[in-house]
This record gives sequence, structure tokens and C-alpha cells, in this order.
Amino acid sequence: MQHRKRAWWVAMATATAAMSAATLVAGCGSDSKGDNEVHNIIYLLGDGMGRTHVTAARQRFEGAGGQLQLEKLPYVGAVATYAVEPNSAKPSLVTDSASAATAWSSGVKTYNAAIGVDAFGKSVPTLMEQAKAAGFATGNVSTAEITDATPAGMFSHALLRGCQGPTFSDSTCLPKKADGSYEAQPADKTLVTPIAEQIARNNTADVIFGGGLARFEPDDQKALLDNGYQVLGSMGDPALKAQTAESQKVATAADLKSVTAQKVIGLFNRGNLTVTNARNALPDSAPQKQEPTLKDMTTKAIDLLSARKGKGFLLQIEGALIDKRSHANDAAQTLDEVKAFDDAVAAAMDFAKKDGHTMVIVTADHECAGFNIIEKNTFTNAEAVAPPTNVDATNPANNSKPGRDGKDNVKDPVRSPGLVNGAGQQDPRNFAPATFRTPDDPAEVKDGTPEASLWLTYLSGNHTGADVQIYAYGPGAQVFATSQDNTSLYTKMHKALLP
Repeated sequence: MQHRKRAWWVAMATATAAMSAATLVAGCGSDSKGDNEVHNIIYLLGDGMGRTHVTAARQRFEGAGGQLQLEKLPYVGAVATYAVEPNSAKPSLVTDSASAATAWSSGVKTYNAAIGVDAFGKSVPTLMEQAKAAGFATGNVSTAEITDATPAGMFSHALLRGCQGPTFSDSTCLPKKADGSYEAQPADKTLVTPIAEQIARNNTADVIFGGGLARFEPDDQKALLDNGYQVLGSMGDPALKAQTAESQKVATAADLKSVTAQKVIGLFNRGNLTVTNARNALPDSAPQKQEPTLKDMTTKAIDLLSARKGKGFLLQIEGALIDKRSHANDAAQTLDEVKAFDDAVAAAMDFAKKDGHTMVIVTADHECAGFNIIEKNTFTNAEAVAPPTNVDATNPANNSKPGRDGKDNVKDPVRSPGLVNGAGQQDPRNFAPATFRTPDDPAEVKDGTPEASLWLTYLSGNHTGADVQIYAYGPGAQVFATSQDNTSLYTKMHKALLP
């Protein structure tokens, strides 16, 4: 592993600004449309949040006849999510978060794992870069590491999403050739610069909240301070060559509450933030109890951005842990993360309704894990041999067993009354559907019992190629009430904000 702290940042920043400005002139929003009603865009992304995630969360928390906050937005459509193969226009039917983020951030199809580059590895400008160049305030919020694919897609460029930092390596930053060797270093060195370094130096987002402190180093903090940011917490001791949990200080909810700076970065965990379900179960003394919620970060970001004098703002907000806990096939954690995301939507809508010039967009990058609502007292064997490992490498507080019987995922015959399907039916690691009470159930019904009315299971431990829903509110938001490709989200947002 080697560090890549380069002296060409000034030249890169100049080139990026020129590219962004050129696209403003030649891009899709270059034609004047008169009085522009949209001053602000709040783009909320539930990572991995398929249609069933929304339905199951509604039934769990609001009852069959209720609505989540996001479902109250007046315009509803669908989004196709496929990616393409590298160096090709051939469709790759199941996207990852990186190629999906590039689609709505830059309007191009690209290969899975690519951020801010097209399918041929050429850098493309992002909507956030263009908004910043045009004089808008900008913000990026996530419950994942802020260097992760979805937030990274708005303010960085990388051949591989794993090139997050703090160090560079061929395995994380360079694609492989067909023979297994690594591609040569590209002429554009930004594309192999760790994403944390890019974030700390490119000034693309004014307000940055999320996780991922371990991706940053003291010289990143110096660069941020030199660029006028307030840094909540600390990115480490400049005397140390490698940062540790002891040398860095995560930001806290109290830090978030008190900040008033117009440019600020707050990283509240060294890895991903802690899932709601796990955080609530921790003792008050646990450091994760000091993390803000997604709603907290959303509210503060809106407050800071809307207080700035200027044209308006562009804010991206990601509920990342919906996806990460769907990968783990943990229905309890997944549902709580959809609810936490919906609370952030409510905060955005509170502002938008008062403001009158804010477009709110709520969607997902892809569906994750084939989440299904199944008939009560039936069983489908989602993972015939073994369930997905339920761990989070960046934040062990999120690790848990799926909410079944607490005995190493052994199948509970009470919870799985039907026949087991699949070749692995004798494997004791098979697990039954997760069952949850809803507001429509009698008061005595408990989660995890056959009497609970909401029965959930998963098809896999990975993404699927299903279309996702999109919900929109505000001036001009009716353009999203249709079936569309994910690249058209960029086109529509660009036209609304940057005519």
C-alpha cells in the first residue's frame, strides 16, 4: 500500500471547474426557460429500497391502510436501473450503487463499481459539481461512509468504488484486464486518487455529514481547514503515519446540533453509522449512542444550506443501511432503516412545504435481496445452503443474528411451519421467515410468532434488477410521474435547477 498525496490538485480542480462550466453551457439545461421556480433540490435515496421494502415498512409501522411519509408525495413513477458492461453499451441487468449513482449524478450509463466515469473510464461532470460552479450551495449526507458509492457519485471520480482511502492500492483502485493483471495507470490521476482525498480537496460539497472517519487522515483535515471547512471531531494526529481509533475523534450529535458554519464536515463513526435497531439496544455509555439520526443530519444540512445567501441549494441524502441490512437478510434492521429514512423524508417535506421553491425527489438506486411479503403460515427457503453473513466490516455494532431464535440461525420449526424447499433443506442453518406484528394485529400479538400478520423473506443476499419507485414533490415535479431510466433523473434535475 502506498499513499498518493499529489501536488497536481490545483490543476485537477481547475480542469474540473472548466469541465463543469462547459457542460453548463452545452448541457441539457442550457436553454433558458424564463422564471425558474425551483431554487432547491433535495434528492433522497433509500439505498436498496425496493417496492416491497416500502410496502412492508408501511404495513409494519402504519398498518395496511396507512401511508409512509414518502408515499404522501403527489407524483409517483418508476425507474429502470440497469448498468452496462465495461467498455461497452451492452446492458448489465443488475446494477450496483456506484453505476446507479453515476447515472443520476452524471446522466451516463457505466459499469458496476465505476464512480463519475463513463463505461470507457472517462471522467464525466456531476450535477453537484455543476451546481457548485453555478453558484448553488451543496450538501451530501449519508448513513454510510461518506466515501461509499452513493455519496461518492456526486462529488468524486474513480475507476473503482473501493478506492476510498486512506491509502492507494492496485487491488482497490485499478480494474483488472481479462488476463487478471491490472490496467495501467490512467492519464487522469484523479481516477486513482482515493475518494477521501478528493472530497477533502475539491470543495464540491459545502456540507458533508456521514460516517467513514477511518478513510481520512490528518493532511485531509488540513486541506479541509485550508478550504474553509469546520471539521467536527478530528481526523487524527499529524505525527502518526497510520490513524487508529485512539488517534481520531468521531463527531457527535451534540457537535452537529451546535454547528453554525456554512462549510462543515462531520463524520460520526469510523465506519458506517450504527443501524437504528442496534443503536437502540446499546447501553447509554456506548459511543454509538452519540451518533445523530439521518433525520438529525437532514434537518441540520437543510438549515445550514438554506441560510446561505445565493441561488439556492442541491442536497443529496442517503439512507444507506436499508441496503446493507438487506444484504444481511435481517428484516428487523431493514424495516427500522426504512422508517428512519422516512423520518428524513418528513424533515425534507416540512422545509419544502414552507419554502415553496423546493423540489423533493425520493427514490432508490436498486432493489436489494428480493425482499418479499409472503402469505401467513407459509415458508419459502430464501437461502437453501446458508444465510448471508450478518456482519458490517466497518461498524461491528451493526452485527447481529437475524431476529429469529437467537441460536446461530437454526431454523425454528414454529416460525417455519411449512415444508422447506430447496436442496439445502437438511442444513440447520436454513432460517424461517421473519414475522412482525402490525398496528392491525391484536395487542397481545408479538414479533417473531406465527400469529404476527407480516411475514417476510428474501430471495437472495444481493441486488436484483427490478425497477424501483420514485416519488416527487414541488414545482415541476410532475416530470417524474412516469416510467424512466435512471439517467433521465440527471437530465430532469439539471433542467429544473440549472436552466
